[in-house]
Amino acid sequence: MSHRKSRRFALPCLAGISLLALTGCQQKAAPGPPPPPEVGVTTAIQRNVETYGDWVAVMDGYVNAQIEPQVSGYLIKQDYREGSVVYKGQVLFEIDPRPFQATLDQAKGQLAQAQGQLAQAEASLGLAVINLNRDTPLAEARAIAKSQLDNDTQTKAQDEAAVATAKATIQSAQATIETAELNLGFTKVRSLVDGIAGQAAIQIGNLVNTQSVLTTVSQVNPIKAYFPISEQEYLQVSRRINPGASGDWLKNSSAIPLQLTLADGTIFKHSGHIIFADRNVDTQTGTIRIVGAFPNPGNLLRPGSYGKIRASTGINHDAVLIPQRAVTEFQGGYQVAVVGPGNKVAIRNVKVGAREGQMWIIQDGLKAGEEVVSEGASKVRDGVQVNPKPDTFTAQGS
Repeated sequence: MSHRKSRRFALPCLAGISLLALTGCQQKAAPGPPPPPEVGVTTAIQRNVETYGDWVAVMDGYVNAQIEPQVSGYLIKQDYREGSVVYKGQVLFEIDPRPFQATLDQAKGQLAQAQGQLAQAEASLGLAVINLNRDTPLAEARAIAKSQLDNDTQTKAQDEAAVATAKATIQSAQATIETAELNLGFTKVRSLVDGIAGQAAIQIGNLVNTQSVLTTVSQVNPIKAYFPISEQEYLQVSRRINPGASGDWLKNSSAIPLQLTLADGTIFKHSGHIIFADRNVDTQTGTIRIVGAFPNPGNLLRPGSYGKIRASTGINHDAVLIPQRAVTEFQGGYQVAVVGPGNKVAIRNVKVGAREGQMWIIQDGLKAGEEVVSEGASKVRDGVQVNPKPDTFTAQGS
Protein backbone atom coordinates (compact mmCIF):
# COMPACT_ATOMS: atom_id res chain seq x y z
CA MET A 1 0.00 0.00 0.00
CA SER A 2 2.82 2.39 0.81
CA HIS A 3 4.55 1.58 -2.53
CA ARG A 4 1.52 2.58 -4.56
CA LYS A 5 1.30 5.93 -2.73
CA SER A 6 4.96 6.60 -3.47
CA ARG A 7 4.50 5.94 -7.17
CA ARG A 8 1.44 8.16 -7.33
CA PHE A 9 3.40 10.98 -5.72
CA ALA A 10 6.49 10.56 -7.94
CA LEU A 11 4.65 10.76 -11.25
CA PRO A 12 3.21 14.25 -10.70
CA CYS A 13 6.64 15.44 -9.51
CA LEU A 14 8.38 14.22 -12.62
CA ALA A 15 5.73 15.82 -14.79
CA GLY A 16 6.17 19.09 -12.95
CA ILE A 17 9.93 19.04 -13.37
CA SER A 18 9.61 18.37 -17.11
CA LEU A 19 7.15 21.24 -17.47
CA LEU A 20 9.49 23.63 -15.66
CA ALA A 21 12.42 22.59 -17.85
CA LEU A 22 10.35 23.12 -21.01
CA THR A 23 9.18 26.51 -19.82
CA GLY A 24 12.77 27.55 -19.06
CA CYS A 25 13.91 26.61 -22.61
CA GLN A 26 11.10 28.61 -24.15
CA GLN A 27 12.02 31.71 -22.16
CA LYS A 28 15.75 31.74 -23.42
CA ALA A 29 16.11 34.47 -26.13
CA ALA A 30 17.34 33.48 -29.68
CA PRO A 31 20.84 34.98 -30.67
CA GLY A 32 20.71 38.16 -32.82
CA PRO A 33 22.82 38.98 -35.95
CA PRO A 34 26.57 39.73 -35.39
CA PRO A 35 27.60 43.39 -35.25
CA PRO A 36 29.21 44.95 -38.35
CA PRO A 37 32.97 44.26 -38.50
CA GLU A 38 35.18 47.07 -37.37
CA VAL A 39 37.64 48.23 -40.05
CA GLY A 40 40.15 51.01 -40.39
CA VAL A 41 39.47 53.50 -43.17
CA THR A 42 41.60 56.13 -44.87
CA THR A 43 40.47 59.03 -47.01
CA ALA A 44 41.96 59.26 -50.51
CA ILE A 45 44.02 62.43 -50.75
CA GLN A 46 45.02 64.56 -53.72
CA ARG A 47 48.33 66.33 -54.26
CA ASN A 48 51.15 66.87 -56.74
CA VAL A 49 53.53 63.90 -56.77
CA GLU A 50 56.94 63.56 -58.32
CA THR A 51 56.93 60.45 -60.48
CA TYR A 52 59.86 58.09 -60.83
CA GLY A 53 60.99 55.50 -63.32
CA ASP A 54 62.73 52.24 -62.51
CA TRP A 55 64.93 50.46 -65.03
CA VAL A 56 67.33 47.53 -65.01
CA ALA A 57 70.91 48.64 -65.68
CA VAL A 58 74.11 46.82 -66.49
CA MET A 59 77.47 48.21 -65.44
CA ASP A 60 80.42 48.65 -67.76
CA GLY A 61 83.85 50.20 -67.51
CA TYR A 62 84.13 53.88 -68.31
CA VAL A 63 87.03 52.80 -70.52
CA ASN A 64 87.75 49.19 -71.48
CA ALA A 65 91.24 48.99 -72.96
CA GLN A 66 92.29 45.78 -74.67
CA ILE A 67 95.98 45.24 -74.07
CA GLU A 68 97.64 44.07 -77.29
CA PRO A 69 101.38 43.88 -78.04
CA GLN A 70 102.84 46.13 -80.73
CA VAL A 71 105.53 43.60 -81.67
CA SER A 72 105.60 39.85 -82.19
CA GLY A 73 107.59 37.48 -80.03
CA TYR A 74 107.54 34.98 -77.20
CA LEU A 75 105.88 36.05 -73.96
CA ILE A 76 108.40 35.57 -71.16
CA LYS A 77 106.92 37.34 -68.13
CA GLN A 78 103.68 38.57 -66.53
CA ASP A 79 104.31 41.57 -64.27
CA TYR A 80 100.88 42.16 -62.71
CA ARG A 81 98.46 40.29 -60.47
CA GLU A 82 95.18 39.45 -62.15
CA GLY A 83 92.27 41.47 -60.80
CA SER A 84 94.52 44.10 -59.25
CA VAL A 85 94.54 47.85 -59.79
CA VAL A 86 97.10 48.95 -62.37
CA TYR A 87 98.16 52.37 -63.54
CA LYS A 88 98.81 53.99 -66.89
CA GLY A 89 102.32 53.10 -68.09
CA GLN A 90 102.70 50.15 -65.72
CA VAL A 91 104.40 47.11 -67.30
CA LEU A 92 101.96 44.19 -67.52
CA PHE A 93 103.82 41.71 -69.76
CA GLU A 94 107.30 41.26 -71.24
CA ILE A 95 108.20 39.82 -74.64
CA ASP A 96 111.65 38.31 -75.31
CA PRO A 97 113.75 41.43 -76.10
CA ARG A 98 116.85 39.72 -77.53
CA PRO A 99 115.88 39.80 -81.23
CA PHE A 100 114.97 43.47 -80.92
CA GLN A 101 118.20 44.29 -79.06
CA ALA A 102 120.15 42.65 -81.88
CA THR A 103 118.27 44.70 -84.47
CA LEU A 104 119.05 47.86 -82.52
CA ASP A 105 122.75 47.00 -82.30
CA GLN A 106 122.84 46.34 -86.04
CA ALA A 107 121.16 49.67 -86.73
CA LYS A 108 123.72 51.45 -84.57
CA GLY A 109 126.52 49.74 -86.53
CA GLN A 110 124.98 50.88 -89.80
CA LEU A 111 124.84 54.42 -88.46
CA ALA A 112 128.51 54.33 -87.51
CA GLN A 113 129.38 53.03 -90.98
CA ALA A 114 127.32 55.78 -92.63
CA GLN A 115 129.02 58.39 -90.47
CA GLY A 116 132.42 57.04 -91.60
CA GLN A 117 131.36 57.23 -95.23
CA LEU A 118 130.26 60.80 -94.68
CA ALA A 119 133.61 61.74 -93.20
CA GLN A 120 135.41 60.17 -96.16
CA ALA A 121 133.12 61.90 -98.66
CA GLU A 122 133.58 65.24 -96.93
CA ALA A 123 137.38 64.78 -97.02
CA SER A 124 137.29 64.00 -100.73
CA LEU A 125 135.07 66.98 -101.30
CA GLY A 126 137.52 69.20 -99.44
CA LEU A 127 140.38 68.01 -101.62
CA ALA A 128 138.30 68.55 -104.75
CA VAL A 129 137.55 72.11 -103.68
CA ILE A 130 141.27 72.77 -103.10
CA ASN A 131 142.20 71.38 -106.52
CA LEU A 132 139.48 73.36 -108.21
CA ASN A 133 140.52 76.60 -106.49
CA ARG A 134 144.17 76.01 -107.43
CA ASP A 135 143.58 75.06 -111.04
CA THR A 136 141.04 77.73 -111.89
CA PRO A 137 143.54 80.67 -112.20
CA LEU A 138 146.07 78.39 -113.93
CA ALA A 139 143.52 77.40 -116.52
CA GLU A 140 142.61 81.03 -117.08
CA ALA A 141 146.30 81.83 -117.62
CA ARG A 142 146.53 78.86 -120.00
CA ALA A 143 149.18 77.37 -117.78
CA ILE A 144 147.28 74.06 -117.72
CA ALA A 145 144.88 72.44 -120.07
CA LYS A 146 141.23 73.42 -119.70
CA SER A 147 140.36 69.74 -119.52
CA GLN A 148 142.16 69.59 -116.18
CA LEU A 149 139.83 72.25 -114.80
CA ASP A 150 136.84 70.34 -116.15
CA ASN A 151 138.02 67.19 -114.34
CA ASP A 152 138.38 69.14 -111.10
CA THR A 153 134.87 70.51 -111.46
CA GLN A 154 133.43 67.06 -112.14
CA THR A 155 135.31 65.54 -109.21
CA LYS A 156 133.93 68.24 -106.89
CA ALA A 157 130.38 67.55 -108.06
CA GLN A 158 130.81 63.79 -107.52
CA ASP A 159 132.18 64.36 -104.02
CA GLU A 160 129.27 66.67 -103.19
CA ALA A 161 126.88 63.95 -104.31
CA ALA A 162 128.76 61.43 -102.17
CA VAL A 163 128.42 63.71 -99.15
CA ALA A 164 124.67 64.10 -99.75
CA THR A 165 124.30 60.32 -100.11
CA ALA A 166 126.23 59.72 -96.90
CA LYS A 167 124.03 62.21 -95.04
CA ALA A 168 120.88 60.48 -96.34
CA THR A 169 122.31 57.14 -95.26
CA ILE A 170 122.90 58.57 -91.81
CA GLN A 171 119.30 59.84 -91.60
CA SER A 172 118.05 56.42 -92.66
CA ALA A 173 120.26 54.73 -90.08
CA GLN A 174 119.00 57.09 -87.39
CA ALA A 175 115.40 56.31 -88.34
CA THR A 176 116.22 52.60 -88.20
CA ILE A 177 117.67 53.09 -84.73
CA GLU A 178 114.56 54.96 -83.56
CA THR A 179 112.34 52.16 -84.88
CA ALA A 180 114.53 49.53 -83.25
CA GLU A 181 114.46 51.41 -79.94
CA LEU A 182 110.66 51.69 -80.14
CA ASN A 183 110.30 47.98 -80.88
CA LEU A 184 112.65 47.15 -78.04
CA GLY A 185 110.54 49.32 -75.75
CA PHE A 186 107.38 47.63 -77.01
CA THR A 187 108.65 44.33 -75.62
CA LYS A 188 107.42 45.72 -72.29
CA VAL A 189 103.65 45.77 -72.73
CA ARG A 190 102.20 48.58 -70.63
CA SER A 191 98.73 49.55 -69.43
CA LEU A 192 97.11 52.36 -71.37
CA VAL A 193 94.80 53.53 -68.55
CA ASP A 194 94.36 53.40 -64.80
CA GLY A 195 91.99 50.61 -63.88
CA ILE A 196 91.49 46.99 -62.94
CA ALA A 197 93.39 44.42 -65.00
CA GLY A 198 91.53 41.27 -65.90
CA GLN A 199 92.64 37.69 -66.27
CA ALA A 200 95.55 37.02 -68.61
CA ALA A 201 94.28 35.60 -71.88
CA ILE A 202 97.63 34.15 -73.01
CA GLN A 203 100.07 32.06 -71.03
CA ILE A 204 103.78 32.64 -70.57
CA GLY A 205 105.83 31.01 -73.34
CA ASN A 206 103.24 31.54 -76.06
CA LEU A 207 104.10 33.28 -79.31
CA VAL A 208 102.12 36.51 -79.59
CA ASN A 209 101.62 39.03 -82.36
CA THR A 210 100.00 42.41 -82.82
CA GLN A 211 96.54 40.77 -83.05
CA SER A 212 96.83 38.96 -79.71
CA VAL A 213 94.72 40.27 -76.80
CA LEU A 214 96.73 39.72 -73.63
CA THR A 215 94.19 41.09 -71.14
CA THR A 216 91.71 43.94 -70.63
CA VAL A 217 92.05 46.89 -68.27
CA SER A 218 88.80 48.59 -67.25
CA GLN A 219 88.58 52.05 -65.77
CA VAL A 220 85.79 51.68 -63.21
CA ASN A 221 85.94 54.97 -61.30
CA PRO A 222 83.69 56.41 -62.53
CA ILE A 223 81.73 53.52 -63.97
CA LYS A 224 79.07 53.54 -66.67
CA ALA A 225 75.52 52.21 -66.32
CA TYR A 226 73.53 51.32 -69.44
CA PHE A 227 69.74 51.17 -69.16
CA PRO A 228 66.86 51.38 -71.68
CA ILE A 229 63.88 53.68 -71.14
CA SER A 230 60.69 53.94 -73.16
CA GLU A 231 60.23 56.65 -75.75
CA GLN A 232 57.48 58.20 -73.62
CA GLU A 233 59.74 58.37 -70.58
CA TYR A 234 62.51 59.85 -72.71
CA LEU A 235 60.18 62.62 -73.86
CA GLN A 236 59.07 63.31 -70.28
CA VAL A 237 62.65 63.54 -69.05
CA SER A 238 63.66 65.71 -72.01
CA ARG A 239 60.84 68.20 -71.41
CA ARG A 240 61.67 68.38 -67.74
CA ILE A 241 65.37 68.96 -68.30
CA ASN A 242 64.84 71.45 -71.09
CA PRO A 243 61.30 72.86 -71.10
CA GLY A 244 62.12 75.15 -74.02
CA ALA A 245 63.08 72.16 -76.19
CA SER A 246 66.10 74.01 -77.52
CA GLY A 247 69.77 73.22 -77.34
CA ASP A 248 71.44 70.12 -75.99
CA TRP A 249 69.41 68.85 -73.06
CA LEU A 250 72.30 66.68 -71.90
CA LYS A 251 74.08 69.82 -70.73
CA ASN A 252 71.50 69.96 -67.93
CA SER A 253 71.13 66.22 -67.43
CA SER A 254 72.97 66.34 -64.11
CA ALA A 255 69.89 68.12 -62.73
CA ILE A 256 68.21 64.69 -62.51
CA PRO A 257 70.24 62.46 -60.15
CA LEU A 258 70.27 58.72 -60.68
CA GLN A 259 69.80 56.32 -57.76
CA LEU A 260 71.29 52.85 -58.02
CA THR A 261 69.98 49.82 -56.14
CA LEU A 262 72.48 46.98 -56.03
CA ALA A 263 71.81 43.29 -56.55
CA ASP A 264 71.53 42.67 -52.79
CA GLY A 265 68.81 45.30 -52.44
CA THR A 266 70.98 47.99 -50.88
CA ILE A 267 71.10 51.51 -52.30
CA PHE A 268 74.47 52.65 -53.61
CA LYS A 269 75.56 55.63 -51.54
CA HIS A 270 76.76 57.70 -54.50
CA SER A 271 74.28 59.22 -56.94
CA GLY A 272 74.97 59.32 -60.66
CA HIS A 273 74.03 61.41 -63.65
CA ILE A 274 73.25 60.92 -67.33
CA ILE A 275 76.21 61.06 -69.72
CA PHE A 276 74.37 60.73 -73.00
CA ALA A 277 71.41 59.18 -74.78
CA ASP A 278 71.87 56.88 -77.74
CA ARG A 279 71.23 58.33 -81.19
CA ASN A 280 68.13 56.29 -82.01
CA VAL A 281 65.07 54.55 -80.61
CA ASP A 282 65.05 50.78 -81.02
CA THR A 283 62.15 50.08 -83.35
CA GLN A 284 61.66 46.56 -81.97
CA THR A 285 61.45 47.48 -78.28
CA GLY A 286 60.41 51.14 -78.48
CA THR A 287 63.20 52.08 -76.06
CA ILE A 288 66.22 54.32 -76.20
CA ARG A 289 69.44 53.45 -74.40
CA ILE A 290 70.62 55.89 -71.75
CA VAL A 291 74.14 55.89 -70.35
CA GLY A 292 74.78 57.13 -66.83
CA ALA A 293 77.93 57.47 -64.75
CA PHE A 294 78.46 56.80 -61.04
CA PRO A 295 81.44 57.61 -58.82
CA ASN A 296 82.96 54.31 -57.74
CA PRO A 297 85.61 54.84 -55.06
CA GLY A 298 86.93 51.54 -53.84
CA ASN A 299 85.92 49.88 -57.13
CA LEU A 300 82.86 48.24 -55.56
CA LEU A 301 80.95 48.24 -58.83
CA ARG A 302 82.35 46.03 -61.58
CA PRO A 303 81.62 45.69 -65.31
CA GLY A 304 78.86 43.20 -66.03
CA SER A 305 77.06 43.62 -62.70
CA TYR A 306 73.35 44.46 -62.65
CA GLY A 307 71.41 47.03 -60.68
CA LYS A 308 68.20 49.04 -60.75
CA ILE A 309 68.23 52.69 -61.74
CA ARG A 310 65.63 55.03 -60.25
CA ALA A 311 65.18 58.61 -61.42
CA SER A 312 62.54 61.30 -61.47
CA THR A 313 60.57 61.49 -64.73
CA GLY A 314 58.17 64.34 -64.00
CA ILE A 315 55.34 65.71 -61.83
CA ASN A 316 51.93 64.03 -61.56
CA HIS A 317 49.58 66.93 -60.84
CA ASP A 318 46.54 66.39 -58.57
CA ALA A 319 47.30 62.70 -58.11
CA VAL A 320 44.92 60.60 -55.97
CA LEU A 321 46.78 58.58 -53.31
CA ILE A 322 45.81 55.87 -50.85
CA PRO A 323 47.90 53.52 -48.68
CA GLN A 324 49.41 50.56 -50.51
CA ARG A 325 47.83 48.15 -48.03
CA ALA A 326 44.37 49.38 -49.10
CA VAL A 327 44.95 47.92 -52.57
CA THR A 328 44.34 44.23 -53.23
CA GLU A 329 45.65 42.40 -56.26
CA PHE A 330 43.00 40.15 -57.78
CA GLN A 331 43.31 38.09 -60.99
CA GLY A 332 45.93 40.36 -62.49
CA GLY A 333 44.05 43.53 -61.57
CA TYR A 334 43.69 45.72 -58.50
CA GLN A 335 40.75 46.39 -56.21
CA VAL A 336 39.87 48.63 -53.30
CA ALA A 337 37.02 48.44 -50.77
CA VAL A 338 35.20 51.79 -50.80
CA VAL A 339 33.03 52.69 -47.80
CA GLY A 340 29.93 54.49 -49.08
CA PRO A 341 26.63 55.74 -47.65
CA GLY A 342 25.30 53.73 -44.74
CA ASN A 343 28.83 52.41 -44.17
CA LYS A 344 28.31 49.83 -46.90
CA VAL A 345 31.32 48.48 -48.75
CA ALA A 346 31.62 48.51 -52.53
CA ILE A 347 34.46 46.52 -54.08
CA ARG A 348 35.81 48.60 -56.96
CA ASN A 349 38.38 47.90 -59.66
CA VAL A 350 41.06 50.57 -59.94
CA LYS A 351 44.00 51.37 -62.18
CA VAL A 352 47.17 51.94 -60.21
CA GLY A 353 50.16 54.08 -61.10
CA ALA A 354 53.52 54.64 -59.49
CA ARG A 355 54.21 54.20 -55.80
CA GLU A 356 55.06 57.11 -53.56
CA GLY A 357 56.58 55.91 -50.30
CA GLN A 358 53.86 53.85 -48.60
CA MET A 359 51.20 55.35 -50.85
CA TRP A 360 49.96 54.27 -54.24
CA ILE A 361 48.78 56.59 -56.99
CA ILE A 362 45.32 55.62 -58.28
CA GLN A 363 44.97 56.67 -61.90
CA ASP A 364 41.36 55.60 -62.38
CA GLY A 365 38.45 54.21 -60.35
CA LEU A 366 38.70 56.38 -57.22
CA LYS A 367 38.20 60.05 -56.41
CA ALA A 368 39.84 62.23 -53.81
CA GLY A 369 37.81 62.36 -50.59
CA GLU A 370 36.39 58.84 -50.85
CA GLU A 371 37.09 56.49 -47.97
CA VAL A 372 38.72 53.09 -48.48
CA VAL A 373 39.31 50.18 -46.12
CA SER A 374 43.01 50.18 -45.31
CA GLU A 375 42.93 47.94 -42.24
CA GLY A 376 40.86 44.77 -42.04
CA ALA A 377 40.11 44.50 -45.76
CA SER A 378 40.04 40.71 -45.45
CA LYS A 379 36.91 41.00 -43.26
CA VAL A 380 34.73 42.67 -45.90
CA ARG A 381 33.00 41.80 -49.14
CA ASP A 382 30.85 43.70 -51.57
CA GLY A 383 27.66 45.07 -49.99
CA VAL A 384 28.64 44.34 -46.39
CA GLN A 385 28.00 47.00 -43.74
CA VAL A 386 31.04 47.88 -41.62
CA ASN A 387 31.89 49.88 -38.55
CA PRO A 388 34.54 52.30 -39.89
CA LYS A 389 37.22 53.71 -37.62
CA PRO A 390 40.01 56.11 -38.61
CA ASP A 391 43.11 54.14 -39.56
CA THR A 392 46.28 54.78 -37.60
CA PHE A 393 48.01 55.25 -40.99
CA THR A 394 48.64 58.90 -41.85
CA ALA A 395 49.39 59.96 -45.39
CA GLN A 396 51.60 62.76 -44.13
CA GLY A 397 53.88 60.24 -42.51
CA SER A 398 54.42 58.24 -45.68
